[in-house]
Amino acid sequence: MTVPALSPRPGNLREVAEEIERATGLRVEILGGKLVMSPTPRGKHAGTIRRLRHQLAPQLSGGLDLYEVSSIALPDDPDDYCTPDLVVLPTEWDEDDEWLVDPGDVELAVEVISKSEKAKDVTAKNGWYATAGVRTLLVVDPRGGDWALYTRPRDGVYQGVLHGKYGEELPLPAPFTRPVDTSCLPLYGDGARPA
Repeated sequence: MTVPALSPRPGNLREVAEEIERATGLRVEILGGKLVMSPTPRGKHAGTIRRLRHQLAPQLSGGLDLYEVSSIALPDDPDDYCTPDLVVLPTEWDEDDEWLVDPGDVELAVEVISKSEKAKDVTAKNGWYATAGVRTLLVVDPRGGDWALYTRPRDGVYQGVLHGKYGEELPLPAPFTRPVDTSCLPLYGDGARPA
């Protein structure tokens, strides 16, 4: 696969990200001023998203729904954005012409860790969500069967953090009414974690 030579205008990484997505089909995000590229979810990664969707969707009412491929803007930065695997938003998003969601509209962002993702990249992305002010972030890690729920962002750090393992109930704050059953979530092949 060849990525085209690009000459972005100063301060417009978004233009580069969009061109890379068009040319390669990779999912591109801009986190902290850096381009982050990943393949689209497949197999167990996509299966994890589907299983979470099936549990979360029936709990939503009052004009909220689940969306995939919806990017969240970093306030006051025209370039930075992140695209969670799953995001809970007001259903008005269906009619919005914008492609970046205001983080204040996000009830829950869900990130499923890729098999090859590095620990420092996961930590940096969690910090990005906290800096953006996303109220609740769920990180699911099929490499070893772990999950972490982050709440109450303040000054770029989540104040509430709850860790658990697959098989343990995962309690979500309102608007969710029931815990998530994590025992049904698949593990990647060997469960090995990259350093």
